Amino acid sequence: MIRLQRLVAPLSSRLVITAVSLVLVVSLLIATFATIALRQTLMDRLDRDVEEMSRRIGGPSPAGNRIVVPPGAVWAVFPAASQEQSGVGSFDRDAEDELSDADLEALKDVRVDARTHDVELPDEGGFRAVAQAVTVDLTGERAVLVMGMPTAEVDNTIESLVFWEALLTLLGVLAAAGAGYVVVRRQLSPLREVAATAHTVAALPLSSGEVSVTQRVPERLTDEDTEVGQVGAALNSLLDHVETSLAERHRSEQQVRQFVADASHELRTPLTTIRGYTELAQQRPEAVPTALGKVEEESLRMTALVEDLLLLARLDQGRPLARDSVDLTRLLLEAVDDARVVAPSHTWRLELPADADSGDAEVIVTGDAQRLHQVISNLLTNERRHTPAGTTVTVRVRPDGFDVHDDGPGFPPALVPHAFERFTRADEARQRDGGAGLGLAIVHAIVTSHGGTVTLASAPGDTTIAVRLPRSSQG
Repeated sequence: MIRLQRLVAPLSSRLVITAVSLVLVVSLLIATFATIALRQTLMDRLDRDVEEMSRRIGGPSPAGNRIVVPPGAVWAVFPAASQEQSGVGSFDRDAEDELSDADLEALKDVRVDARTHDVELPDEGGFRAVAQAVTVDLTGERAVLVMGMPTAEVDNTIESLVFWEALLTLLGVLAAAGAGYVVVRRQLSPLREVAATAHTVAALPLSSGEVSVTQRVPERLTDEDTEVGQVGAALNSLLDHVETSLAERHRSEQQVRQFVADASHELRTPLTTIRGYTELAQQRPEAVPTALGKVEEESLRMTALVEDLLLLARLDQGRPLARDSVDLTRLLLEAVDDARVVAPSHTWRLELPADADSGDAEVIVTGDAQRLHQVISNLLTNERRHTPAGTTVTVRVRPDGFDVHDDGPGFPPALVPHAFERFTRADEARQRDGGAGLGLAIVHAIVTSHGGTVTLASAPGDTTIAVRLPRSSQG
């Protein structure tokens, strides 16, 4: 099957063709109306001359006096209709130039109404003629006088005008085409610069790796008061968005690679331990109970790690969570009581809202009670593991969430921006007692999935993790 492709001319060519077409149409219209108007004017003037000549010559005695007519004019006298049977008389234009019989027959057909009419004489050409009834003084007979003047001068004038109009129209079209080409190319040059920027960016390898899109449309071409400026500004906005998206994609790729590497490392450690104790049990039967205990311990650790990774994957996929009204105060109270039992070496405090004395201490939020309990548990476990004995941990209940504050050594400043990333540990500043560095990452993922926020502010002796959650309509 043959496919026909439509040929599309460049924008510059279409603009030039459009401008030239408009010039051509306007020129033709002006020339046409000017020609018609001039011809009508000249013909009106010729008609007046013919009528004036007819009135002057058709006086008291056209037959008794010699008729004087302008050069080129013709005239003839014919008997009245009632006397046509006696023959047709005629007068020549001058003594040396007589009209032919064919010309006389053409003049004879002019309507007798004292108005000018077009008549074509076979031997003389086109004329404007007028016929009127006259009386011959010598005989008293009625006759018809026909006077005519040639239209050749008018026709020659119109032909000359048409020639010059055609010539000037052609020159005007050529001048419009040349000027239009120059002007259009100059006006479209900013658009070509914008297109060049777009082509340069399109040629960049954007599929993988770190890509920096530094090309931008020059500021002089981003004035939104002009059409080209609007295109340039829109393209710059698009390039900014593309650059941000590429940077985010690269960061995500790096995070995925780091995540896979860290997960592999965390899983390799318990697997290596399990393998080692398995080999020990095979070589030394008396060490089987110890080996089995260690294998069980490492299996539980690996299971917990896999469950944490699975939870993060589900949250990343946007798995829906329960949307119930949760009594956040009760969850915090239970979690603090549990922490006092598990870590008596720390000082655990729970601060309720200021209006708790009035009996309104409940803070109701919308969310998944099980996941919110996991958030609180992870934060308090993080405090227990990574702060020294004697640290005071204060949990403050807020109307829209809660804060966890401690007076421990705090996070290293370089670690604060990455505290909620996966497999991040504060080994240098805090005591590490197990854990794969996923606790705060899970907290951030769960709170974000609830439509809330979690922030960290840390300094030596003053570290606060603030969790904010959407309040329930029943709260």
